[in-house]
Formats: sequence, C-alpha cells, structure tokens
Amino acid sequence: MADVSDDGGSVANQIDHSEETSPEDLNAVTRENALRVERNCRRAERRADAVDLAAVSDDEPLIEVPSRTTSPAPSPQETPSSVGSSPSLAMHSALQNFDIICTICSYVHRGSLPALASTCRVFERPALDVLWRNLRSVEPLVKCLPSDLFGIEKGHMALLKPLDAKTWNILCKYTSRVRSITQLDRLAVIKPLASLILSCPLTPASMFPNLRELKWHADETHCAAEFLRMAFVPTLLSLDVVIYSASSIFLSVLSSLGTLCPQLQRMSVESRSPTNDSDMVLKASPFIAQSISQLHHLRELFVWDLGNQGNEHLAQLRALRKLWLDLETSSVWERRLRLRFPGFRDLDFLMFFITNLEHALEFLNSLQVIGSKSVQISFIPTLPFTSPSTTLYQFFATLGEICDHDNLVSFSLDQCSVKVNAKLDVFTPLYPCRNLTRLLIENGCDISMTDKELLQLMRAWPKLEVLAISRFVSIKGTTIPTFRGLISFPRLCPALTSLTLVIDTTLWHGIDLKSPGGGIRNQNLKNLVLGNSPVGSPAQVALILNGLFPNLKKINLNCWYSAPKKFLSQQQAAMPQWEAVNFSLLSFSIVKERCAET
Repeated sequence: MADVSDDGGSVANQIDHSEETSPEDLNAVTRENALRVERNCRRAERRADAVDLAAVSDDEPLIEVPSRTTSPAPSPQETPSSVGSSPSLAMHSALQNFDIICTICSYVHRGSLPALASTCRVFERPALDVLWRNLRSVEPLVKCLPSDLFGIEKGHMALLKPLDAKTWNILCKYTSRVRSITQLDRLAVIKPLASLILSCPLTPASMFPNLRELKWHADETHCAAEFLRMAFVPTLLSLDVVIYSASSIFLSVLSSLGTLCPQLQRMSVESRSPTNDSDMVLKASPFIAQSISQLHHLRELFVWDLGNQGNEHLAQLRALRKLWLDLETSSVWERRLRLRFPGFRDLDFLMFFITNLEHALEFLNSLQVIGSKSVQISFIPTLPFTSPSTTLYQFFATLGEICDHDNLVSFSLDQCSVKVNAKLDVFTPLYPCRNLTRLLIENGCDISMTDKELLQLMRAWPKLEVLAISRFVSIKGTTIPTFRGLISFPRLCPALTSLTLVIDTTLWHGIDLKSPGGGIRNQNLKNLVLGNSPVGSPAQVALILNGLFPNLKKINLNCWYSAPKKFLSQQQAAMPQWEAVNFSLLSFSIVKERCAET
C-alpha cells in the first residue's frame, strides 16, 4: 500500500495540500466537475497500478474548490445538444452527495483508491480516508516519504537527513487518518522509522490523533519503543502487544500506558521470549502491573500471572468485565501470601490457561470471592497433564467455596491432554449454583455416572441449557447412563438446547416407544452429541429420541472427525449405525412437516 508515484515522488506531489474543504463546498464542486470526473478517472485507472499512486499529467483541468472566503467560480454553460449527445457522461445525482461518495469509496478495491484520490478533489478526501484507515503494516508510513531520505549504512537502512516542515505536514496528513495499525512481523523499516520518530517536532497526540486500535507482534522490541511512544495516544481504545525481550526502554514505555492512554478499554499482553520466558516475565510484570492499575476504563484484559501485587491491582479494576489469565508461568513466583485478596466481584467472564490444576488451585486460594458469571479452564494442550481426580475434586471444592452461587451461570473445562478418571460427585461443590445454565466437560475426563446420579445432577441445575460431559469415554472402565436416565431430561431440564453425553442405547427394554417420556417432551433440544455411545437397533434408538426430543432432526456426528486415534476402530463400526438413526429421524421430520401442511 505505497503512496509513491512512478517518477519517484510522493502522493504529496500529486495532491494539493491546501486546507480541506467542507462537505457543503464539495457538493457544489461535484456538479461543476461532472463531465471531467468520469474521463479523468478512466485515464488514471489505466495508468495506476495496484500499489502506486500515478501522476495524472494529461487530465482535463478541474474546476477549483472554492475556499470559505471566495464564491464558487461560474461553471461553463453547456448547450442542450452537447449534453444530450453524451448522456453517459452526465453525473448521477447520487454523486452530488458527499456522504454517498464516502460510502462508495469504502467499497472501492484497495489498489484503486490511490487512482481515485488523484482523479478529483471531490474524491481525494474520502478515498484517502479509506486508504489510510487501517494500516496492515507500518511500511506505508516510510514509503509515502521521498526516497532520498533513506540510504544503506553498514548493510542496514538508515535515515540520511531530517525531514523539513513540509514533509512532516505530508506525513501528518496521512497519519491523522489512521484508525488502526497492525504489525505482525519484523520489517527492515522499523529502525529508520524509529529514528524518524525521534526527530518528530510534534507531540504524540498530534501524530496519530485518531488512532483507536494497535496490534504490535513484531520482535524488534527495542526499536519499537520509539514508535509505540508516538502511537500511545489518548484516543487509543484497544492494545495487543507481544513482548519478545525485556528491553528496559520498551518496558518503560509500557509502564506509561495509564497516563498516555487513559481511555484504554481492551488490552492483551503476551510474552514470547526465545530464551528464558520466566526471567522476562519476572522483569516485565512490575511494569505491566503499574500501567494496568491506572487503566480505570479497562473492560477486557489478557495477561499472564502478575504475582501477588499485580493481581491485587487487577482486583481493584471496577470496570473490568472479561479477564484471561495465563497461569502457565505461575511457578516462577514465590509461594503466595496466605492473606486473601478481595477477588473479582464484577467480572462477567474469567478464563484460566493452565498446565496443571495445582497452579489454578493456588490462584483460587489467594482470592476471597469470584463474582464472575462465566468461568472457563483451558489446558495448554502441548504439555502433559498428570493431576489425579482428587485434585480435580479439590479444585471444584475451592471454586464452589469462593464463587458467587447466584451469579455463576457457566462453567467449562476443556483441552485436557490426557484422561482423568472421576466420578460424578466431583461436581457436588457446584450444586448450590442453582442458576447454572452451561456446563461443559467434553474432553479429557472419563466421568462415571449411573442413571440415578445423572438424575441428581439434573435436579441440582434445572435451568441447564447446554450440558456436555465426556464426549468420548473408555466404555470398559467407565459407568455410563442409559436411556432411563435420558428420559428425565424433558421433565427436569426443559430449557435444554444442546446435550453431549455418552449413554448405553442398547438398554431400552421396558420403555414405551410410543411415549418414552410419559408424554413429556423437550421441544428446545436441537443439538445432540452421543460420542462413542454403544448403539443397538437404529430404529428403536430413533423412536425413543424422537419421542423425547421431537424437534431433533439428526444426531451430530461431527465429533468423530476429531476423535482420538484409539477410537477410530469404534468409528468404523458405529458410523453406519448412527447414519441409520439419522435417516430415521429425518424421515420422522418430513412426515411431521407434511402432516402439518395437510
């Protein structure tokens, strides 16, 4: 997305830099330039490539936009014959409205925007706004400047001379339009750009006065400090930073976020040190904690475990609603203080990334209360998980002790890398959470349960809407419920819309196939995953499911595509059976629809 012309000059050489005209004046000029605009646009697009903004030297002259102190120049009168002879060149009435022109520019192909901006003053402003609104790299900031500013010294690009006032004005004309910046990889221009920023005569707020979002994942941490200091402006609302090295200058800039970006609402800070990640986390955490403590409008935060002091700062953020905590590095901190911090009373969502439950359990024990509506635990899948089921029970016991029973509505545990054998009583500490609507324990847990225990679970959480327990289990070593347990769902959990459960569908004797639930049905269930459930007669299975969940059109079989390798042999035997069940369910659905029509 370079703004450089074919002859080596910048966009500034093609576009006048006088004071921008008001939309009212622009509406008047569009009518005067009607015949010229279309012809100039065609010429410009033929010459301009998809990247460079080519000069338009042989276009028809355009009527100048009037300033606020002068009246518009009279337009040359056209005879009816001249207008009638070229009806295709007459400007559409929609193009006489500046707001419509802005909308049209938002749909123009990005490579055509420079040509459109150079065609006419009417299109210049909206086209440049779209072109510079979202920068996918900082490289265009360098490419829009004269090429003789930079050269090669000792094999690296370097700034050869300072910018004059006119060039700074050109640069600021574009940077003032930037709303978001994304830098994902290393670029050779980062170092000269940092040198350029150091010579900037403007305040940071003047360089990017309208910047809203900044995503910086480049590994040039030291050189990025100068640029980030200019990009940390009061208008910034979202910041996503990856730290590759604990540069003192870089961390000092991050620690000033509270004063530079007081309106920041979303923040993500991640560490990716190529050497010792623990050392960098220990060094960077005080700087990050200080900046976070001053962000009183922060609503969403992704960060690692900041230690006792940092977590105490997090607990004091009253506006914080969503918190993602990476507890992988919790082991680098000394043992936590026995004194409990106030905790998180105002959260809507809390998520932990962990390698083992001990780290999560230790963190929970340092809090007095968690008022979050949703709690999610995600295991980092690349590392082994060896915690026994007793630790899982201790975790739920601690969570049930400190969570707000009235607020908690969702809990999920996913991406556990190895199997954990557990009984259904691990959920007992959460039974007081009567408002629970979502419980997801899909992967990594072989949870044994009888029909009676499943009934107890449903009675504890009558408001359940989504329930997912054990998508795949070891059938020989795990007790699983039968259809008799499933029959109670329509009566005890009438709001259920999605169910993932392994059951034994071969045991259906004694069940009334015409009315398996005694006439009580669940009309809301639309998604059913039965994993590696043993299946007997597809016809009987379909009849029972249709009697319990009349709006269920098919069993969701997508889980088999991500099944563990040890279940592949079961997949080959089970898939034809479940496809037969789905065929019957689809047939029932078609019959119902035809009966309703008649």
